[in-house]
Amino acid sequence: MDQRSGQKRAVEFLYPPIDPFDQRLIDMGEGHRIYVEQCGRPDGIPVIVFHGGPGGGCSSAMRRYFDPMVYRVVLFDQRGCGRSRPHASVIANTTWHLVEDVETICKDLGIDRFIAFGGSWGATLALVYAITHPDRVSHLVLRGVFLMTKAELKWFYGGGAGAFFPELWGRFVGAIPVDERENLINAYNRRLFSGNLMEESRFGRIWANWENALASIHHEGPLGESPSDYARAFSRLENHYFQNGGFLQSDGWILRERARIEHIPATVVQGRYDMICPPVSAWKLASGWDKCDLRMVSLAGHALSEPGISEALVRVMDELRSHR
Repeated sequence: MDQRSGQKRAVEFLYPPIDPFDQRLIDMGEGHRIYVEQCGRPDGIPVIVFHGGPGGGCSSAMRRYFDPMVYRVVLFDQRGCGRSRPHASVIANTTWHLVEDVETICKDLGIDRFIAFGGSWGATLALVYAITHPDRVSHLVLRGVFLMTKAELKWFYGGGAGAFFPELWGRFVGAIPVDERENLINAYNRRLFSGNLMEESRFGRIWANWENALASIHHEGPLGESPSDYARAFSRLENHYFQNGGFLQSDGWILRERARIEHIPATVVQGRYDMICPPVSAWKLASGWDKCDLRMVSLAGHALSEPGISEALVRVMDELRSHR
């Protein structure tokens, strides 16, 4: 099955497109204004969607995993990306700023408790938020788990994933001089924050294309390049967070703090062949957590749009429709 037929199949499992009933920019201070939208049922079960990246931004497709007659769906663009401003800025932009942004959104919208729905970096942020504010989260729905550990970053930026895609890895590594390849996150950081817009845009596309190419199990060749502005913002923000270990207190912090959220039900949807966030992280997170249901999807990779992933997530949200 090729990628296009896979995407067509995925649409069958999704709810029809719906428009937001509310869109706003919320001033978070420190120069940041965050784009927030709501769709679905205004008095429905609240769900907050945590997008990936860091730096990915939310999209209209993310609205389609939820029954609009049941859920009040809140999407927001995290600092520096999407429709939030300033664009591509890393100033006053850390995990802890984002956690407080979610608190501000909840207060602004009058939400006391909600289902946290997030994938990849969105799963990371949802977990960090829940650990910090465990009284706010009624259920965690996570996809493609990323725990922001050195081992995960080494896998993706140290050659692990590259062993499966050597031609694509060669392009990613080949943009960096040989004497700087020991630490590719550092090497790209120097170029993504050089102050030269053309250089930042060029290396932003290379960084983003490496990740995009591995997102789907159906990848069979080079994909089209991301738009320059998007790629630069995405890559700068992602690199900024990875360079700083996600701004967590220590490596492995999420698993060490898991006891704070073990009373919260969680459902984890994980692609068996996820090359960006390998299944071992989802397995570690779920192991010993009695209220965590790990659902491994065979023949699926990382992308939210993969047929098996989409089907599983819609099924999870349909199962939770009676939970108020």
